[in-house]
Amino acid sequence: MDHTIPPHGGTLCRLLADPERAEQLKAQAREARALVLTPRQLCDLDLLLNGGFSPLRGFLGRADYESVLESMRLPSGALWPIPVTLDVPAKLADTFTPGERVALQDPEGFTHALLTVSEVWRPDLRREAEAVYGTSADTHPGVRQLHEQTHDTYVGGEVEGIEPPAHYDFENLWDTPEGLRELFARMGWRRVLACQPAGVIHRREREMILAAAKTARAHVLLHPAVGVSAPGDLHYYARVRCYQAVRAHFPHGLAVLSLLPLARRHAGPRSALWHALIQQNYGATHFLVEPHHGAPDGNGRHYPADAARELIARHESELAITAVFAEPLRYEPRRGAWVRAGSENAQADTAPDLDEPELRRRLSAGDEIPEWFSYPEVIEELRRVYPPRGRQGFTLFFTGLSGAGKSTLAKLVYAKLVEAGGRPVTLLDGDIVRRNLSSELGFSRAHRDINVRRIGFVASEITKNGGVAICAPIAPYAATRRAVRELIAEHGAFIEIHVATPLEVCEARDRKGLYEKARKGVIPEFTGISDPYEPPDHPEIRLDTTHLSPVEAAQEIFLYLLREGYLDSACE
Repeated sequence: MDHTIPPHGGTLCRLLADPERAEQLKAQAREARALVLTPRQLCDLDLLLNGGFSPLRGFLGRADYESVLESMRLPSGALWPIPVTLDVPAKLADTFTPGERVALQDPEGFTHALLTVSEVWRPDLRREAEAVYGTSADTHPGVRQLHEQTHDTYVGGEVEGIEPPAHYDFENLWDTPEGLRELFARMGWRRVLACQPAGVIHRREREMILAAAKTARAHVLLHPAVGVSAPGDLHYYARVRCYQAVRAHFPHGLAVLSLLPLARRHAGPRSALWHALIQQNYGATHFLVEPHHGAPDGNGRHYPADAARELIARHESELAITAVFAEPLRYEPRRGAWVRAGSENAQADTAPDLDEPELRRRLSAGDEIPEWFSYPEVIEELRRVYPPRGRQGFTLFFTGLSGAGKSTLAKLVYAKLVEAGGRPVTLLDGDIVRRNLSSELGFSRAHRDINVRRIGFVASEITKNGGVAICAPIAPYAATRRAVRELIAEHGAFIEIHVATPLEVCEARDRKGLYEKARKGVIPEFTGISDPYEPPDHPEIRLDTTHLSPVEAAQEIFLYLLREGYLDSACE
């Protein structure tokens, strides 16, 4: 097998128009209605345009979608395990007509392609979750994203590309399938092992990749997916810097690094098969399948360890690319070597496993990381991302009913943190935000959701820059609070404080007379009366101010911050 491995389906389907046709499409786009794509949709469009999603020629129509769910195949019979769909709000989608051209734009307003609408339909998202993820439970992050962030209407149609999405970061690391194929040919690489690491490459992962490369007798393509990832994942900027650092620890001339603009779906075995097809399109002859490949986490909570191996084995005869299955490794201190877990050569005194949560805990605590675990350059980069808690930015997010005491507590904590000094502190109280950030919004469910998400965005920017954000909205909906948590947790700590004062106590306090108006129907959709409040299941702090004075409740918060290490620098 050599570098001329055929793309999946036999032809590399590059959907970018030639310059003359692109000018015609630009003129048509000016007359067409525009659709602004989400980050996931923009990643999908990028791979449609460059041929990474060959043999697809656009977003799936209904027959393609149903076939992928049912049999992991397109109607042509070609393997394709993941539906690549364009979800649109029903109010907008219902105005589209078959044959209409729609301009696909990024959030900055640049048009990258024209979509010719073939059909519009409403999918059964529960059925899609069961087919793709093997479950409809919201405990799976892919299912939760499908239920909470996917619009209820799909639009199918072919795509003609005008210009690909721009990548302003790591400019020399973005390669198209055609570009990588040319690179492999130029370097004389006839056998290429594609590795799509989900996280940082430490010493164990390097040993695993090298062992697989020896088995395949292949060079190595480090090809991490850096599109939309799972909540809690290390931001891809830091991941890429770690990959750049560790590449120097591979034998000279063995490995190249390229970035894949793929929005991961975390569908376990289906994702593993999908990744293999994409890597084949990029010209790889072999593909490394990691333990729990494609799962949202690495502990097998959602998929059995051999699920990906079994699915790929069932379709091995249809694949031009060859799967190489990584063996789990453990470190033996006495031998100073990594050995296959469970092998006859393994000793009983293997080092305890250092998983991702434990690594982050040690970094945040300022603890030493064992030399055998990773490389100094990688740990140095990670320490910049996960500084000790005393230097981290964080958000205190108060939630509770109106009258529970959130604003009073937030102001008390704000004053004490400002008095202590050490970090900039910003108070984003609900009423203040309403006046200055969301003055045009009403109090409908949709507008309250927008308001909380705006607060979350501002808090994430403050946290990212090492400050402290104190937020005190009602934030009645669990899904919205979870979205804010996921946004902020990329940059620092999110500390949810449920002010769990009972409704009857809040109503008795009612200084503004809001509950009385809500009872009379003057205020519709009032939280706790005519609209539900969904209490947090696992907040970091839960306080009932019925029998606690504001000062006593504030001290409980300070004790938590002190115990968890967040006040170290503020108290110096």
